[in-house]
Formats: sequence, structure tokens, C-alpha cells
Amino acid sequence: MSIGISGTSGGKNHSKISSSISHYGVRLTVNGSVNLQIRGGSAGIIESLYGVVKPISILNKSTEVRPSGKIGSGTTEIPFSVFLRQPGKDNLERFYETFHGANISAQYLVTVDIIRGYLHKTLSATVEFIVKSDKDDLLERPVSPEMVIFYITQDTQRHPLLLELKSGGFRVTGKMSTQCSLSDPITGELTVEASAVPIYSIDIHLLRVESILLGEKIVTETSLIQSTQIADGDVCHNMTLPIYIILPRLLTCPTILAGPFSIEFKVSVVISFQSQLYKLHPKSDPTTPTLWTAMESLPLELVRTR
Repeated sequence: MSIGISGTSGGKNHSKISSSISHYGVRLTVNGSVNLQIRGGSAGIIESLYGVVKPISILNKSTEVRPSGKIGSGTTEIPFSVFLRQPGKDNLERFYETFHGANISAQYLVTVDIIRGYLHKTLSATVEFIVKSDKDDLLERPVSPEMVIFYITQDTQRHPLLLELKSGGFRVTGKMSTQCSLSDPITGELTVEASAVPIYSIDIHLLRVESILLGEKIVTETSLIQSTQIADGDVCHNMTLPIYIILPRLLTCPTILAGPFSIEFKVSVVISFQSQLYKLHPKSDPTTPTLWTAMESLPLELVRTR
């Protein structure tokens, strides 16, 4: 199995200059790395001093795509092709999918340098390219959604609620897929069976859980990726509401449980009730429990299939 990038007919490496220049070679470098960063909000004072953790190198390949010579004025196109993983060889590199998180990012870059010697500054340009899982690492068959049944009542909440919510009560039931392919949506359904307080909104939050190993301690931060509203206002009771959430490409990736870091995901069903407090705090953190909200979180495993 070979993995490569090329700049043939659809995407040649090209430059456009106003006059011809002499150079000592045109070099193309491909870099891939997992960048880890610990922010002060997700760690203690001592951990936050470390700041950026040493990146994990995935690949670093460099090749000369044109020897010393001249580049004429106008547009010059230089076809290139680079194998990131050589076919027929024992390849030890682990190619994580491109991912941009809050503290963890897997990124692949192509840099082109036109070397002009000591008297002139090297001309450089960098562009990111996207990596998906190697076909050899994919599941043979599409994964069947694993539905998990959940229910939300005043008794399932671990945070304080409004007195009218605790005394009057509410009950919301449903089911949702907690294992799904990245190319498929998260699906499920939800039903409001009873609620003593009118409902303001029902939202599904997609969360990422990023963990970094720092010495003997694991620093974990949960952050919001996207929020999808599935109901607006006080919905009819005992009516089934569909759940259908499309996953964002660069903000999600297959669930990773590596040694120095891990990337996991969760879905959270959040029910907001009509309250004067909600009107006073309309911009409160959607991931933080409040007196006027009820929620239920489920683990989500993401995979890439053929």
C-alpha cells in the first residue's frame, strides 16, 4: 500500500514572477506532526508553565524537484510526486487523520523553497493538505449504528435545579447512535413525555475530549465542537422528534487512544426550560450545567469505514 501526493495535471507546483531569476535548486518538503498544547484553563499552575508539549513527528521528507538553474518570467509549473509511505516496505509511521482541536492538532504541510544563495532570501510557500485513514486500516464493512437508550428526569441530574423543576418533575426519553462512521450522520430520536415547566429549547452538543500525558499526569479538556437545535419552544408531549447530526470534517476524526494523547468524543442532550434566569444569562456556557437546564451525556466512538 502506497500513500503519496502529487502535483500533476490538477495541482502542479507553480510560481509566477515578474522577471527571470537564478537559483540553486527548488526543494519540496513534506511535514506531518501532532501538535500538543496545554492551556492554563485546562491544567494547574505548574502544568500551564509547560505550555506547548514537544510535537510528535509523523513524517519529514524532502526532495529536490528542480536542480540549479533559472526560472523564467511568468508562470512556471513543476510537476512532482512524493511517496509518503513506500509500497512494499515495512512502514512504521502512524498516519493520524488531519484534525484541528483545541489542544491537539494533526497537521500535514507541504513547503516549497527556491534556494537563491547567500545574497538573496530563499523564496518559500507552505500549504496544508488533508490526510484520511489508510485503506488498510479501515474496517472491512460499514459499522452498524449502536443505539443507546437514555432518559432524562429530575432524578438523573447531578447539579442543582430550579425548585419548580424538582417539585413538578419532567421526563424525556430517547435513543441515539453512539458508534458511527465519520461519513454518516449521528441519528436517533427523542420524546418529551412530561414536563411541569415549559421547554425553551432542546439541543444536541457534539463535544471533543482531548487528553495529553504530561509527566505522570493526564490533562483532559472537554470543549464544544458544534450545537444542533432539534426543538424550539415547548414541544408537544409524547411526540417523537428525530435526531440527525452531520459531523464536521476537520473538527472530527476517528477516535484515537494513543500513548501520549487521546482524542475522544461525546454527545450531550441539553434541555433548556423557560425561566427568568435564562433570559438574564442568555450567553452562558452551553457545556456548563445551570439551574434551568437538564442534560445527559453519552460517549461517541467515531470510525472510518471503506
